[in-house]
Amino acid sequence: LAGMAFLAAGLWAWSEKGVLSDLTKVTGLHGLDPVLLVLLVGIVMFTLGFAGCVGALRENICLLKFFCGAIMFIFLLELAVAVLAFLFQDWVRDKVKEFFEINIKSYRDDIDLQNLIDSLQKINHCCGAQGPDDWDFNIYFNCSSESKSREKCGVPFSCCIPDPAQKVVNTQCGYDVRKKSKSQWDDQIFVKGCIVALEAWLPKNIYMVAGIFIAISLLQIFGIFLARTLISDIEAVKAGNAF
Repeated sequence: LAGMAFLAAGLWAWSEKGVLSDLTKVTGLHGLDPVLLVLLVGIVMFTLGFAGCVGALRENICLLKFFCGAIMFIFLLELAVAVLAFLFQDWVRDKVKEFFEINIKSYRDDIDLQNLIDSLQKINHCCGAQGPDDWDFNIYFNCSSESKSREKCGVPFSCCIPDPAQKVVNTQCGYDVRKKSKSQWDDQIFVKGCIVALEAWLPKNIYMVAGIFIAISLLQIFGIFLARTLISDIEAVKAGNAF
């Protein structure tokens, strides 16, 4: 049911953006489309849920083995990613930086991507991948003399330090900020990059992250154990009936 809900939400979002009527829009976006991530999660959840549920109700060994094998694969994949991320931190940092810069370029191309980046910057009090100057990667915020955009040499509103007295969000607060000297930036925008903010956040919340990872791992191991137990019971009953 959760998988179906994710799929329905993803398809509705795509229909609102007109992607279902023109699938080329998926490849037209060079950055990440968050809806694609929602759809992927929905497909995986629905497939696993269907295989586990129907396999258990119908005592279908093939579906149960698929469910068990898929959960095991996902668990090993998570473990491998965690180990590799720890061992190759510099490589991961470079890839995250490259990923963030690609999505900065596509910031104005997709409303969902735009909202995702804005949320990330507001929550973490950061701006850009390494800093505000990363917004030069976007044609609308680029400081180039050829740019005719009103947002030229500025930053998105999500980079601005919020004013507690201001109840309405000022979406133009980042205009022309980077035309000023960097010493003046501290008063108006967040100067810390989002990668730096993430690196600072992780050590402070390592126990919470580890706890979530352990909880998910235990649920997956428990699911594998139940599936294997049911498979063994079904095979034992079939073997008994054969005699």
